[in-house]
Amino acid sequence: MDKITIQKLEVFAHHGVFPEENVLGQKFVFNLTLYLSTRKAGCTDDLTASLHYGEVSHFVQKYVQEHTWKLLESVVEQLARALLLEYPLLEQVDVEVEKPWAPIGLPLQTVSVAIHRGWHTAYVALGSNLGDKQAYLDGAVAQLNDRPDCQVVRVSDYLVTAPYGGVEQDDFLNGALELRTLLEPEELLDCLHEMEAAANRQRTIHWGPRTLDLDILLYDDRVLDGPTLQIPHKEMHLRDFVLEPMAQIAPWKRHPVTGKTVETMLAELRNG
Repeated sequence: MDKITIQKLEVFAHHGVFPEENVLGQKFVFNLTLYLSTRKAGCTDDLTASLHYGEVSHFVQKYVQEHTWKLLESVVEQLARALLLEYPLLEQVDVEVEKPWAPIGLPLQTVSVAIHRGWHTAYVALGSNLGDKQAYLDGAVAQLNDRPDCQVVRVSDYLVTAPYGGVEQDDFLNGALELRTLLEPEELLDCLHEMEAAANRQRTIHWGPRTLDLDILLYDDRVLDGPTLQIPHKEMHLRDFVLEPMAQIAPWKRHPVTGKTVETMLAELRNG
């Protein structure tokens, strides 16, 4: 990915743990690396196809002067988020803030905190078999798309499928969506659980009926195996009600462990 760098941008702002730092202020130094495609701008000489580093610099100055945080960690985290939300062409960003002569009672030239942040692609399975099923699924899609840190890219058709797991219950309406998000996997999981709870999702019966069921299937090409979150979803290759809608929106997407495409996994499942 191409990049634009901004080095040693000096801004007078009011950040720090000590109250006097928030009142008196001091100089902070910012280093940025902006990741995007500059191909179109390079071929057309059109500035609107790239990022104006002057505008970005003034945005940084305005943003960090309008807010006050105690921690440098908060400064870089909030600034990175603000940049990614402000500039649609920006895919990833490195943000470093230096605090020269930090008041620690020892000779010190500077201290800094640096982070890398960016947009991620996640795939989420949708399901409902209680009440107005389509309304629950449509509502989940809308709620995700209404968040500033999430963008729904595409949504599959909703498929009527038989219940999974052996519990007698109504048929499900299932689907899948592709999501562009700034949320980390655990944060996205918390978001989905909050949406389920708002829809009065009950977890009293394993494989039981539910108003809204939201599962993270894939997140970039990450592999996670924790006590509360497994990515890729450990049973996605066994579920036609997951693979069929996924095949509509991302048949070419590969499982990061097996290397098989969604289309291949679906064909193998159908062939027994």
